[in-house]
Amino acid sequence: MIPAGYAVGWIITVARWAVNLPFANVPWPAGLAGLGLLLLVMTVTVLILRRRAWRAMALTAAGAALVTVLVIRPIAGPWPPRNWLMVMCDVGQGDGLVISAGPGRGVVVDTGPDPVTMDRCLRRIGIEDVPLLVLTHPHADHVNGLPGVLRNRRVGAVLVSPQRTDARSGARVSATLAHHRIPEWTAPPGTRWRFGPSELTVLAPEVAADDLHGYGEGSAINNSSVVMHVRWRAGSILLSGDLETEAQDHLHHRLTVRADLLKTPHHGSNRQSPAFLSSLGARAALISVGADNDYGHPAVSTLNLLRRLGLTIYRTDKEGDLAVVEREEGGLAIVSRGT
Repeated sequence: MIPAGYAVGWIITVARWAVNLPFANVPWPAGLAGLGLLLLVMTVTVLILRRRAWRAMALTAAGAALVTVLVIRPIAGPWPPRNWLMVMCDVGQGDGLVISAGPGRGVVVDTGPDPVTMDRCLRRIGIEDVPLLVLTHPHADHVNGLPGVLRNRRVGAVLVSPQRTDARSGARVSATLAHHRIPEWTAPPGTRWRFGPSELTVLAPEVAADDLHGYGEGSAINNSSVVMHVRWRAGSILLSGDLETEAQDHLHHRLTVRADLLKTPHHGSNRQSPAFLSSLGARAALISVGADNDYGHPAVSTLNLLRRLGLTIYRTDKEGDLAVVEREEGGLAIVSRGT
């Protein structure tokens, strides 16, 4: 005879695991309203399970939803969340990212349009030392927050694009760095660094590559963005700057890139390559974008494309700062600070 404790042990294990899943605790009305809702749910469930086609679709959908929340899920808690690996700062219409380089240290990728906003984000997550600052390209919404990063922090070096497509803005950045005696670097594809839990690899642009002009003003500058692949023990993300269709296709044909997460290029503009995005195999897309911006970002066409590819979408204009964290049971999760 099997002891009762062993017989129910697996039930207890599953229950403890399930209670930590997202949406494990769902508010339910009390009294007659709750009873009526329960009867409605039971009735619909019975109807679904009695029809074979509906039953198959329901089980497939439930399985897909379970896989999604097990791999990537929004959770709540103190800020910054424990085991954070990257934070996408809510800087408005721009980019400002922080990659964990250990306690109190972070690699900053772009600085957003406003120094105060960027400084506040870094303060919230306790960053005092920046061993490397990456400025993907010299547009204002990516570099104007530079003084906020420099405020009361040590910055080891700054990586910039080797393609100087905007001499005026690049000169301003260089002058600021020279004033603070911070070295300015460029790096060819394949350059790799290890900072704490994070491994960074430069993928683009190529130093001698021709300018990839697009259809809009500033497309050549966007297409010269520094592109980086960041890997952690639990997964990876592609940081794609403001790449537009031409540069996305160029990278797609030059390299095989895979990533669990995607920093959506150019704030989700409509200049996206379906072939490039689908080749990544990403399961979630993070979009850094300002609320009610004048550019129409993110484009409806891009949101629809990402959804068709099966990516869960997270947006700073809707959810505030976004953190990538390592889950205790393995894999990555997305944590929203809230707006």
